[in-house]
Amino acid sequence: MADGTSSLPAEIVIDHLQNLVLGTEDVKEMLDELADFTARALSDSAVAFSSITLMRQKKPLTVAYSEQGALTLDEVQYRGGDGPCLAAIREQAVIHVPDLGRERRWPDYTAAARREGVGSCLSVPLNLQGEAEAGLNIYSTRTYGFKGDDIERAQSYAQEASKALRLAVQVSQLTEAKAHLTAALESRTVIDLAAGAIMGQNRCSQESAMRILKIASNTRNVKLRDVAASVIASLTGGTEVHTHFDV
Repeated sequence: MADGTSSLPAEIVIDHLQNLVLGTEDVKEMLDELADFTARALSDSAVAFSSITLMRQKKPLTVAYSEQGALTLDEVQYRGGDGPCLAAIREQAVIHVPDLGRERRWPDYTAAARREGVGSCLSVPLNLQGEAEAGLNIYSTRTYGFKGDDIERAQSYAQEASKALRLAVQVSQLTEAKAHLTAALESRTVIDLAAGAIMGQNRCSQESAMRILKIASNTRNVKLRDVAASVIASLTGGTEVHTHFDV
């Protein structure tokens, strides 16, 4: 990103990010493409790699990276509990380290960065509007690899990238919710089947059957669903119970 180099025009960047969101079905694939495109959109060949850190429930996670080196540096930050990306997210401010050889705040991180051939780095917070917190990390092989215009360009780019990441987080949350709902429905079905079997065997009410299952669960210190599954297995000769839901 030194003087004399150029980056992609803003309209091309915006158009690409929109197509990325609309045309990529897999969330992980979309995020990896976003990280890869970041390195190409914002810089010259001196930029080595980029990554995206997502902070959910105060736990950082690299959700995308263009090269293995970016993941390595992110994980060094996570282990140490601090670094430029975590600081950018925490302070909601751009963190620019122009010369990692002179940086003294994060010795383990800077040592790892130098081993990866990184001379300078730039971390920009991403606005997810309450969904979570995130940061965009860009690494250059040069010291002083990011000039004033580069930092402004990165901030503008981050605004557009935030939209793509925000959608990815929302899709991920919906997927998790669907998985949890499916698991809950499957567990409920297995328990109801077991209760029905106990009712038939003991000629008791559903309430009594459920009480029997819960007593067995507490006595054995085993989950209610697992107790129910063992009841069904004993009646079916060990045949596994299959449930099917489309939610």
